[in-house]
This record gives sequence, structure tokens and C-alpha cells, in this order.
Amino acid sequence: MILGRIAAPYGVKGWVRVVPFTAATGNLLRYRSWWMGHGERWEERQVAQARVHGAAVVAQLLGCEDRDAAKALRGKEVAVPRAALPAAKENEFYWADLFGLKVVSVVGLELGVVVRIFETGANDVLVVRGERERLIPFVAAVIQKVDLASGIIRVDWGADY
Repeated sequence: MILGRIAAPYGVKGWVRVVPFTAATGNLLRYRSWWMGHGERWEERQVAQARVHGAAVVAQLLGCEDRDAAKALRGKEVAVPRAALPAAKENEFYWADLFGLKVVSVVGLELGVVVRIFETGANDVLVVRGERERLIPFVAAVIQKVDLASGIIRVDWGADY
């Protein structure tokens, strides 16, 4: 599961600055190894040291000894295996689990599938693509049920919204 992206080198001793995609900046610190890459090319790297630095994480990776080596990692995504993540609590979901789920209204109208999710500050928003694109707030008043097993999110949302 992708948890961040390497933004830039940090200093001259091979450290990198990572922009986390996690709810809390420090969540990346839980993992002693990260998978780095994008597309089909990934490699596992051991984390020698890491700490929160403002809204980012700075880390030194084994084998990354200088600024040039750190610069070569810029733009790579940082991930961990799904099995390494803690189980989601009741009524909490990893975004990755929601992608591709069918969204159906409480009256049975198929609105489309989840293609993207973004934060607004107040709540998350599902981008649902069907016969047209809809933005559906991920809030209790709208999301009636998320059934991962059947691949359906049931929503109280009208076709004309």
C-alpha cells in the first residue's frame, strides 16, 4: 500500500524528505523497511533512521550514502506490504479498499464506481464515475453501508445530485 512519496534529498548525507499520505505524519515511522518505486519497478530498502520533520518525514536509508544517491530517489513512491498494515477498525476503511467498489443508492440506482478519493478538510469525498462523474461526501449521513465482501457502497444520494 502506498504511504508516501520521496520529495527531495534532505541534507548532504543521503537522507530523503518523504511526503506522507498517511492520516498522521508519523505513521511511516512504524515500518523498518519500505518498498520504493512506481509502476512495475519496486525495491525494498531498509530504514536506518527516520523522524518527523514538520509535515514530512526525513529518513536515511541503508545504502543511500550521499546527496546524489538521495536525489536519485526523488519522485519514488513509498509503500509497505498490505499485510504489514494494522487492521482497520469497525467503520474505518483504507482508501485503497474503496477503489473500484460499486456505488448504489438506497433506492437501487447504480451510480458508478469509486475511481478516486480526496480530502476537503471537513470530510473525504468519493469520486464516482458512472454515466457521469459524481462527488459524494464520505459522511455518515450519506454513506449507509460499505460492504467490502460484496463490493458495494450503499448511499443515500439522489441521481440528480
